[in-house]
Amino acid sequence: MTALEPGEAQGAPEARADAPLDDHVPPLRRFFQELWASPKGMTGFVCMAVIIIVAIFAPLLLPADPTEQIIKNRFMPPVFAGGEWPHFLGADNLGRDIFSRVILGTQTSVAVGAFVVMLALVVGSALGAIAGYFGGLVDSFIMRLTDFQLSFPFILLAIIFMAIFGPGFTSLVIALAVAIWVNYARLVRGETLKLRELEFIQAARSIGVRHSVIILRHVVPNVLPSIIVMATLDIAFVIIFEAALSFLGLGIQPPTPSWGVMISDGRNYMFESLWMTLGPGLAILVTAVAINLFGDFLRDTYDPRLAGL
Repeated sequence: MTALEPGEAQGAPEARADAPLDDHVPPLRRFFQELWASPKGMTGFVCMAVIIIVAIFAPLLLPADPTEQIIKNRFMPPVFAGGEWPHFLGADNLGRDIFSRVILGTQTSVAVGAFVVMLALVVGSALGAIAGYFGGLVDSFIMRLTDFQLSFPFILLAIIFMAIFGPGFTSLVIALAVAIWVNYARLVRGETLKLRELEFIQAARSIGVRHSVIILRHVVPNVLPSIIVMATLDIAFVIIFEAALSFLGLGIQPPTPSWGVMISDGRNYMFESLWMTLGPGLAILVTAVAINLFGDFLRDTYDPRLAGL
């Protein structure tokens, strides 16, 4: 009978290549490990990073003045179709550089998406946590309010709000936030209903911890992954509807560059100057696809129902 080598246990299972990651790995490091192993997540993350960088440094990246009207450049085709540099994507019906307007429109769309989702997330999550934690009449009132709002189509509610308060950046942000806060309220309420019955919540209640402290320190951190997943997917949703409302003349107003406004300006010249709508249209498509790819990665990684937890 041979002696076992030091550190070797008899009958110990062999290490598997597909074993789960070490629980002691820092969360941020684990996130990037899982992101690197996901092609769709990495693609979406890289594209989103580029879009955010462009939005932050947009004024420094402009090849031309996006508001300058040069009559001789009206309907100038893109560079690859016989146009002139630096008008990479050509010029519109007023002689303004399309590429510069697409870049500056990135700043507008990202700002609208971020502000809308942040506002809806804070309000909806707070109301959802209160409804789920306290229950009773408070829960009934908040949930009936969400049911009433969900009886209206999203786009109709936003259009009604914009028609009442008028177009503009602030009105647009509030209108879209009012239209989507119910999603966060319902999500957080459902998670809170499960969490409030767990032992650590009951223990905190039994020793007299304040309700606000329990919600902020115990409930919110446990529902945060689900909130982040929904918020990421909602940013793409908001950007698309911001472009739709701006296209209808109810969102961002000229001369501020916006992808929806640019498409609206070019719709009358679709057959003569397709490039007027091609640039902003591709920008909306790439942004929405990138955010959805990254959002799907987050959902697959952090949603307990999909992770099999």
